[in-house]
Amino acid sequence: MFYKEKDDSEAQGPARASVPSCGPVDHTLARTRNFSIIAHIDHGKTTLSDRLLELTGAISKRDQRDQLLDDMDLERERGITIKAHPVTMRYKARDGKVYEFNFIDTPGHVDFSYEVSRSLSACEGALLVVDATQGVEAQTVANAFLAAGHNIRIIPVLNKVDMAAADVDTVARQIEDIFAIPREECFFVSAKTGQGVADVLEALVERIPPPKSEHPDELRALVFDSEYDTFRGGIIYVRMFDGAIRRGERIRLMGTHKDYEIQEVGVFNPKLCPTDVLQAGQVGYFMANIKNATEIRIGDTVTAARRPTSHPLDGFKAMHPMVFTGLYPIDSDDYEKLKYALEKLSLNDSSFQYQTESSVALGFGFRCGFLGLLHMEIVQERLRREYDCDIIATYPGVVYHVFLNDGSMKEVDNPVFLPDPTEIDRIEEPMVNAFIICLGEQIGDMMKLVLDKRGAIEKTESLDARRVMLTCAMPLNEILIDFHDKLKSLSRGYASMDYEHAGYREDDLVKLDILVHGEAVEAFSCIVHRDKAEARGRQICDVLVDLIPPQQFPIAIQAALGAKIIARTTVRPFRKDVTAKCYGGDISRKRKLLEKQKEGKKRMKQFGKVGIPQEAFIAVLKSKK
Repeated sequence: MFYKEKDDSEAQGPARASVPSCGPVDHTLARTRNFSIIAHIDHGKTTLSDRLLELTGAISKRDQRDQLLDDMDLERERGITIKAHPVTMRYKARDGKVYEFNFIDTPGHVDFSYEVSRSLSACEGALLVVDATQGVEAQTVANAFLAAGHNIRIIPVLNKVDMAAADVDTVARQIEDIFAIPREECFFVSAKTGQGVADVLEALVERIPPPKSEHPDELRALVFDSEYDTFRGGIIYVRMFDGAIRRGERIRLMGTHKDYEIQEVGVFNPKLCPTDVLQAGQVGYFMANIKNATEIRIGDTVTAARRPTSHPLDGFKAMHPMVFTGLYPIDSDDYEKLKYALEKLSLNDSSFQYQTESSVALGFGFRCGFLGLLHMEIVQERLRREYDCDIIATYPGVVYHVFLNDGSMKEVDNPVFLPDPTEIDRIEEPMVNAFIICLGEQIGDMMKLVLDKRGAIEKTESLDARRVMLTCAMPLNEILIDFHDKLKSLSRGYASMDYEHAGYREDDLVKLDILVHGEAVEAFSCIVHRDKAEARGRQICDVLVDLIPPQQFPIAIQAALGAKIIARTTVRPFRKDVTAKCYGGDISRKRKLLEKQKEGKKRMKQFGKVGIPQEAFIAVLKSKK
């Protein structure tokens, strides 16, 4: 065993020796430590952060609860972290000195890796948490390499060592083999019981380097996140690199070259806790009566208005959305309300982008870009809950590169804007490198799933005696809808996946049109691979035939590739019983009435229009691939 049992008095020692986070403690760079917690989803990041807050006395016993830093209802319901949460803690180490810990709890899901990247930019170290019962997972690898790219110190922490299924030796060997971190540097803890967490606090002091101030005569602070308060305006989260900011001073945002007067500065405790000053090395916030949300840019440099710095910070690499969908208000009168909500939401989530668009079927709305399907789902749910917006979301899609015959290239994220097929030379679709970690006996099922999604297995690596990692090249469009669900279903919940963008590749892609009574409905159009066009067309037709109300004439619902019809269903017409009043007598009278009805239906079919109910659009958009 690599850990030793601790009695209650030792585990509770730091809590008694802690000091209030907002207390008047002298700030020095040498006694400041900035760190994040990174891990695969559900490996215990948030539980470990609860123990750290408890042992440092950052929160009172009255305020203690599980998932303390997950303050969104969505986070607590789903058991996942969506937003990075900063908090300042004060810790009295075993050497008798008081240290200031600026700590950021980060998300674990691949869709929120941008939150992790921004958080790491504000830190000098990171706790890499690995579940001792599950071992190294796909997102564990991705987050570790993300931290290595920021040149920060990684401290491996094996969590859940108190569980019967924990395999400490194997997981420690995985960390050594994959990350080249000696097993002697690993800490073995149980975040649930608090076992070993006190040693992690001491390691933060000993192993993570203190922040440095390269230009002490200048003011430089990095904007790594923000939120909007209706009454106080923008609340800007900053990591101080040089200088200090105080209430009443004038600062400048270098991205917009606009000056503001500081109204309030403070740290996170974990709620907003006003202080007199923010100094170099600290993580905190400030308010400056910024009413326009578009003036705040993530990655911007804050400097002094009178003596602006000549060395702006590098900021962040711009994130490009991978998944696009249209968001429309159910009631067209709520358009301005939805626009206001999207503006405020984009301030709190810089990886979310949007622009206006209109649809014949759905009216005015917005074309929105997301980092992944979970990201899209979370944004839609936040719009409904936090801003009370009733919305319709169109079918998610990706950005295609369409090369025309004249040599030019056009980016298309909506099938409506796809040029005429006669003008197209080729179409390229975005690809991803997917890393799937599963049990050895599940390789066959995983390979079949990848091949069904037009993917290819590039290599297979053994992580230990039981688990393997598959590296696959797959089209992004194929993993958008139900890939993750099938992955979990086939592996009985054991498999995990991470992916990264891998450029574009040419393929046989076509535009699938849906015709209702001979007229194309743009809202139902989509770009699909030619081999899957017929199956998708039949699926949409089968959904629509049950939802379009019958008319006095038959309605043809067809799926078409250009002029070729590949699937068809028909909505049967109403049929009035015109022979109801004929009692007995010659059959020719009935025939005459039926022929007259038949001629009338032919004329209706030529001139009739079909109204498609909104429920039909929603049902097609919700139908899976």
